[in-house]
Amino acid sequence: MATYLDFEQKIKNIQEDIVAAQVRHDTHAVEILQKSLEKEVAKTYKNLSPYQKLQLARHQDRPYAIDYINLIMRDKYEIHGDRHFSDDAAIVCFMGYIGGEKVMVIGEQKGRGTKNKLRRNFGMPHPEGYRKALRAAKLAEKFNMPLLMLIDTPGAYPGLGAEERNQSEAIARNLLELSQLDTQTISVVIGEGGSGGALAIGVADRLAMMRYSVFSVISPEGCSAILWNDPAKAEAATNAMKITSEDLKELGLIDAVIDEPLIGAHRDKEGSAKALADYFLNELAALRAMSAQERMDARYQKLVGVGAFSE
Repeated sequence: MATYLDFEQKIKNIQEDIVAAQVRHDTHAVEILQKSLEKEVAKTYKNLSPYQKLQLARHQDRPYAIDYINLIMRDKYEIHGDRHFSDDAAIVCFMGYIGGEKVMVIGEQKGRGTKNKLRRNFGMPHPEGYRKALRAAKLAEKFNMPLLMLIDTPGAYPGLGAEERNQSEAIARNLLELSQLDTQTISVVIGEGGSGGALAIGVADRLAMMRYSVFSVISPEGCSAILWNDPAKAEAATNAMKITSEDLKELGLIDAVIDEPLIGAHRDKEGSAKALADYFLNELAALRAMSAQERMDARYQKLVGVGAFSE
Protein backbone atom coordinates (compact mmCIF):
# COMPACT_ATOMS: atom_id res chain seq x y z
CA MET A 1 0.00 0.00 0.00
CA ALA A 2 1.33 3.41 -1.00
CA THR A 3 1.63 6.03 1.72
CA TYR A 4 0.31 9.48 0.84
CA LEU A 5 1.25 12.77 2.47
CA ASP A 6 -1.32 15.46 3.27
CA PHE A 7 -0.64 17.44 0.10
CA GLU A 8 -0.98 14.29 -2.05
CA GLN A 9 -4.64 13.61 -1.24
CA LYS A 10 -5.95 14.71 -4.66
CA ILE A 11 -3.41 12.40 -6.31
CA LYS A 12 -4.55 9.57 -4.03
CA ASN A 13 -8.20 10.14 -4.94
CA ILE A 14 -7.48 10.06 -8.69
CA GLN A 15 -5.37 6.92 -8.37
CA GLU A 16 -8.16 5.21 -6.44
CA ASP A 17 -10.60 6.19 -9.21
CA ILE A 18 -8.19 4.70 -11.79
CA VAL A 19 -8.11 1.40 -9.88
CA ALA A 20 -11.90 1.37 -9.70
CA ALA A 21 -12.16 2.04 -13.46
CA GLN A 22 -9.66 -0.75 -14.17
CA VAL A 23 -11.76 -3.17 -12.13
CA ARG A 24 -14.79 -2.18 -14.26
CA HIS A 25 -12.64 -2.57 -17.43
CA ASP A 26 -13.61 0.98 -18.37
CA THR A 27 -10.63 1.83 -20.58
CA HIS A 28 -12.08 5.19 -21.65
CA ALA A 29 -12.39 6.34 -18.02
CA VAL A 30 -8.86 5.10 -17.30
CA GLU A 31 -7.44 7.20 -20.15
CA ILE A 32 -9.23 10.33 -18.96
CA LEU A 33 -8.20 9.76 -15.34
CA GLN A 34 -4.58 9.13 -16.35
CA LYS A 35 -4.47 12.55 -18.04
CA SER A 36 -6.03 14.13 -14.95
CA LEU A 37 -3.43 12.37 -12.80
CA GLU A 38 -0.55 13.71 -14.91
CA LYS A 39 -1.89 17.27 -14.63
CA GLU A 40 -2.41 16.95 -10.86
CA VAL A 41 1.07 15.50 -10.32
CA ALA A 42 2.66 18.34 -12.31
CA LYS A 43 0.61 20.94 -10.46
CA THR A 44 1.35 19.50 -7.02
CA TYR A 45 5.07 18.73 -7.34
CA LYS A 46 6.08 21.86 -9.21
CA ASN A 47 4.86 24.07 -6.37
CA LEU A 48 6.15 22.30 -3.26
CA SER A 49 7.04 24.32 -0.18
CA PRO A 50 10.32 23.66 1.69
CA TYR A 51 8.37 21.86 4.43
CA GLN A 52 6.68 19.59 1.90
CA LYS A 53 10.10 18.75 0.46
CA LEU A 54 11.25 17.90 3.99
CA GLN A 55 8.30 15.53 4.30
CA LEU A 56 9.32 13.85 1.04
CA ALA A 57 12.93 13.56 2.22
CA ARG A 58 11.65 11.72 5.30
CA HIS A 59 9.00 9.67 3.49
CA GLN A 60 8.85 6.15 4.89
CA ASP A 61 8.83 4.63 1.39
CA ARG A 62 11.75 6.68 0.10
CA PRO A 63 14.63 4.44 -1.07
CA TYR A 64 17.42 4.09 1.47
CA ALA A 65 21.11 3.45 0.82
CA ILE A 66 20.75 -0.33 0.51
CA ASP A 67 17.84 0.11 -1.92
CA TYR A 68 20.07 2.20 -4.19
CA ILE A 69 23.00 -0.17 -3.73
CA ASN A 70 20.87 -3.14 -4.78
CA LEU A 71 19.58 -1.25 -7.82
CA ILE A 72 22.83 0.22 -9.14
CA MET A 73 25.54 -2.24 -8.02
CA ARG A 74 26.43 -5.73 -9.20
CA ASP A 75 28.86 -8.34 -7.89
CA LYS A 76 28.88 -6.48 -4.59
CA TYR A 77 30.52 -7.52 -1.36
CA GLU A 78 29.77 -5.97 2.02
CA ILE A 79 32.53 -4.83 4.38
CA HIS A 80 31.84 -5.17 8.09
CA GLY A 81 33.33 -3.70 11.26
CA ASP A 82 35.76 -0.95 12.18
CA ARG A 83 38.41 -3.38 13.58
CA HIS A 84 38.30 -1.50 16.87
CA PHE A 85 34.94 -1.97 18.57
CA SER A 86 32.05 -3.43 16.55
CA ASP A 87 30.05 -3.39 13.32
CA ASP A 88 27.64 -0.45 13.23
CA ALA A 89 24.61 -1.35 11.07
CA ALA A 90 23.72 2.34 10.60
CA ILE A 91 26.65 2.55 8.13
CA VAL A 92 26.90 0.10 5.23
CA CYS A 93 29.95 -0.33 2.99
CA PHE A 94 29.94 -2.27 -0.28
CA MET A 95 32.60 -2.97 -2.88
CA GLY A 96 31.36 -3.86 -6.36
CA TYR A 97 30.58 -2.50 -9.82
CA ILE A 98 28.47 0.41 -11.05
CA GLY A 99 28.33 0.09 -14.81
CA GLY A 100 31.82 -1.02 -15.75
CA GLU A 101 33.47 0.75 -12.82
CA LYS A 102 34.79 -1.01 -9.74
CA VAL A 103 33.75 1.25 -6.84
CA MET A 104 33.37 1.52 -3.09
CA VAL A 105 29.98 2.69 -1.82
CA ILE A 106 29.41 3.92 1.73
CA GLY A 107 25.88 4.71 2.89
CA GLU A 108 23.87 5.62 5.96
CA GLN A 109 20.98 3.22 6.41
CA LYS A 110 17.79 3.98 8.38
CA GLY A 111 15.95 0.67 8.17
CA ARG A 112 12.25 -0.22 7.84
CA GLY A 113 10.02 -1.88 10.40
CA THR A 114 10.54 -1.66 14.14
CA LYS A 115 13.07 -4.49 14.38
CA ASN A 116 15.20 -3.22 11.50
CA LYS A 117 14.99 0.41 12.60
CA LEU A 118 16.34 -0.58 15.99
CA ARG A 119 19.10 -2.63 14.38
CA ARG A 120 20.06 0.33 12.17
CA ASN A 121 19.60 2.75 15.11
CA PHE A 122 17.22 4.83 12.95
CA GLY A 123 20.13 5.75 10.69
CA MET A 124 22.11 7.47 13.46
CA PRO A 125 25.67 6.10 13.35
CA HIS A 126 27.88 5.47 16.37
CA PRO A 127 31.62 6.32 16.25
CA GLU A 128 32.40 2.79 15.09
CA GLY A 129 30.15 3.42 12.07
CA TYR A 130 32.21 6.40 10.99
CA ARG A 131 35.40 4.48 11.65
CA LYS A 132 34.11 1.65 9.48
CA ALA A 133 33.35 4.21 6.76
CA LEU A 134 36.91 5.56 7.02
CA ARG A 135 38.33 2.04 6.86
CA ALA A 136 36.36 1.44 3.63
CA ALA A 137 37.45 4.81 2.21
CA LYS A 138 41.12 4.06 2.89
CA LEU A 139 40.66 0.65 1.25
CA ALA A 140 39.26 2.40 -1.84
CA GLU A 141 42.28 4.71 -1.83
CA LYS A 142 44.70 1.78 -1.53
CA PHE A 143 43.25 0.02 -4.59
CA ASN A 144 42.57 3.24 -6.53
CA MET A 145 38.78 2.77 -6.56
CA PRO A 146 36.41 5.74 -6.79
CA LEU A 147 34.24 6.33 -3.75
CA LEU A 148 30.49 7.02 -3.67
CA MET A 149 28.95 8.12 -0.35
CA LEU A 150 25.18 8.17 0.24
CA ILE A 151 24.04 10.53 3.00
CA ASP A 152 20.76 9.83 4.79
CA THR A 153 20.70 10.48 8.54
CA PRO A 154 18.91 12.72 11.05
CA GLY A 155 22.32 13.07 12.73
CA ALA A 156 25.06 11.18 14.52
CA TYR A 157 23.87 9.24 17.57
CA PRO A 158 24.16 11.46 20.69
CA GLY A 159 23.93 8.69 23.32
CA LEU A 160 26.22 8.14 26.28
CA GLY A 161 28.02 5.17 24.71
CA ALA A 162 28.72 7.13 21.54
CA GLU A 163 30.20 9.98 23.56
CA GLU A 164 32.29 7.56 25.62
CA ARG A 165 33.75 6.17 22.40
CA ASN A 166 34.49 9.72 21.17
CA GLN A 167 31.84 10.53 18.59
CA SER A 168 33.19 14.01 17.89
CA GLU A 169 36.72 12.69 17.25
CA ALA A 170 35.41 10.05 14.83
CA ILE A 171 33.55 12.69 12.82
CA ALA A 172 36.49 15.12 12.88
CA ARG A 173 38.87 12.35 11.79
CA ASN A 174 36.65 11.57 8.81
CA LEU A 175 36.53 15.24 7.80
CA LEU A 176 40.34 15.38 7.86
CA GLU A 177 40.99 12.05 6.15
CA LEU A 178 38.36 12.43 3.44
CA SER A 179 39.66 15.89 2.57
CA GLN A 180 43.06 14.30 1.85
CA LEU A 181 41.91 11.02 0.28
CA ASP A 182 43.81 10.32 -2.93
CA THR A 183 41.00 8.94 -5.09
CA GLN A 184 37.90 10.31 -6.80
CA THR A 185 35.12 10.94 -4.28
CA ILE A 186 31.46 11.77 -4.84
CA SER A 187 28.90 12.28 -2.09
CA VAL A 188 25.12 12.46 -2.58
CA VAL A 189 22.39 13.37 -0.09
CA ILE A 190 19.65 10.86 -0.90
CA GLY A 191 17.21 11.82 1.85
CA GLU A 192 17.93 13.62 5.10
CA GLY A 193 21.36 15.14 5.72
CA GLY A 194 21.58 16.10 9.37
CA SER A 195 24.46 17.97 11.01
CA GLY A 196 27.88 16.38 11.60
CA GLY A 197 26.37 12.96 11.05
CA ALA A 198 26.01 13.88 7.39
CA LEU A 199 29.26 15.85 7.10
CA ALA A 200 31.23 12.83 8.26
CA ILE A 201 30.72 11.24 4.84
CA GLY A 202 30.07 14.49 2.99
CA VAL A 203 33.58 15.74 2.23
CA ALA A 204 34.19 14.90 -1.43
CA ASP A 205 35.26 16.17 -4.83
CA ARG A 206 31.58 16.45 -5.73
CA LEU A 207 28.66 16.98 -3.35
CA ALA A 208 25.17 16.64 -4.81
CA MET A 209 21.62 16.30 -3.53
CA MET A 210 18.62 14.43 -4.85
CA ARG A 211 15.78 16.76 -5.85
CA TYR A 212 13.70 16.08 -2.71
CA SER A 213 16.47 15.84 -0.12
CA VAL A 214 17.49 18.24 2.65
CA PHE A 215 20.83 19.17 4.21
CA SER A 216 21.03 21.15 7.44
CA VAL A 217 23.12 21.90 10.51
CA ILE A 218 20.19 20.95 12.77
CA SER A 219 16.72 19.51 12.30
CA PRO A 220 13.88 22.03 11.87
CA GLU A 221 12.33 20.66 15.07
CA GLY A 222 15.56 21.28 16.97
CA CYS A 223 15.90 24.75 15.47
CA SER A 224 12.35 25.76 16.41
CA ALA A 225 12.83 24.38 19.93
CA ILE A 226 15.95 26.53 20.38
CA LEU A 227 14.68 29.72 18.74
CA TRP A 228 11.04 29.68 19.85
CA ASN A 229 10.98 27.01 22.56
CA ASP A 230 8.31 25.32 20.46
CA PRO A 231 9.13 22.28 18.28
CA ALA A 232 5.70 22.68 16.65
CA LYS A 233 7.05 25.62 14.65
CA ALA A 234 9.15 23.27 12.53
CA GLU A 235 7.50 24.45 9.31
CA ALA A 236 8.50 28.07 9.95
CA ALA A 237 12.03 26.92 10.79
CA THR A 238 12.22 24.87 7.58
CA ASN A 239 11.30 27.90 5.51
CA ALA A 240 13.90 30.07 7.26
CA MET A 241 16.80 27.59 7.26
CA LYS A 242 17.22 27.17 3.48
CA ILE A 243 17.77 23.40 3.60
CA THR A 244 16.38 22.23 0.25
CA SER A 245 18.52 21.19 -2.69
CA GLU A 246 17.55 24.26 -4.72
CA ASP A 247 18.46 26.59 -1.83
CA LEU A 248 21.86 25.00 -1.27
CA LYS A 249 22.68 24.96 -4.97
CA GLU A 250 21.83 28.67 -5.16
CA LEU A 251 24.08 29.34 -2.15
CA GLY A 252 26.94 27.44 -3.79
CA LEU A 253 27.17 24.84 -1.03
CA ILE A 254 26.55 21.86 -3.31
CA ASP A 255 27.64 21.13 -6.86
CA ALA A 256 24.46 19.72 -8.39
CA VAL A 257 20.82 18.75 -7.90
CA ILE A 258 20.07 15.27 -9.22
CA ASP A 259 16.72 15.18 -10.99
CA GLU A 260 14.98 12.28 -9.34
CA PRO A 261 11.52 11.67 -10.90
CA LEU A 262 9.09 14.55 -10.38
CA ILE A 263 6.72 12.31 -8.41
CA GLY A 264 9.51 11.47 -5.95
CA ALA A 265 11.97 8.64 -5.51
CA HIS A 266 9.45 6.70 -3.42
CA ARG A 267 7.11 6.48 -6.43
CA ASP A 268 9.81 5.56 -8.97
CA LYS A 269 12.79 3.91 -7.30
CA GLU A 270 14.25 2.54 -10.53
CA GLY A 271 14.12 5.96 -12.22
CA SER A 272 15.71 7.59 -9.20
CA ALA A 273 18.46 4.96 -9.04
CA LYS A 274 19.23 5.48 -12.73
CA ALA A 275 19.51 9.25 -12.18
CA LEU A 276 21.91 8.64 -9.30
CA ALA A 277 24.06 6.15 -11.23
CA ASP A 278 24.19 8.40 -14.31
CA TYR A 279 25.30 11.36 -12.20
CA PHE A 280 28.02 9.29 -10.51
CA LEU A 281 29.41 7.90 -13.76
CA ASN A 282 29.35 11.26 -15.54
CA GLU A 283 31.09 13.07 -12.69
CA LEU A 284 33.59 10.25 -12.29
CA ALA A 285 34.55 10.65 -15.95
CA ALA A 286 35.03 14.40 -15.41
CA LEU A 287 37.19 13.81 -12.33
CA ARG A 288 39.32 11.24 -14.16
CA ALA A 289 40.00 13.81 -16.86
CA MET A 290 41.82 15.86 -14.22
CA SER A 291 45.29 15.10 -12.90
CA ALA A 292 45.58 14.07 -9.26
CA GLN A 293 47.04 17.47 -8.36
CA GLU A 294 44.30 19.35 -10.21
CA ARG A 295 41.64 17.29 -8.46
CA MET A 296 43.16 17.85 -5.01
CA ASP A 297 43.59 21.59 -5.66
CA ALA A 298 39.96 21.86 -6.78
CA ARG A 299 38.80 19.95 -3.69
CA TYR A 300 40.81 22.29 -1.45
CA GLN A 301 39.37 25.40 -3.08
CA LYS A 302 35.88 23.94 -2.78
CA LEU A 303 36.30 23.32 0.96
CA VAL A 304 37.87 26.68 1.84
CA GLY A 305 35.23 28.46 -0.24
CA VAL A 306 32.37 27.24 1.98
CA GLY A 307 30.87 30.21 3.76
CA ALA A 308 32.77 32.79 1.74
CA PHE A 309 30.76 35.78 0.61
CA SER A 310 31.21 39.20 -0.94
CA GLU A 311 29.28 42.39 -0.21
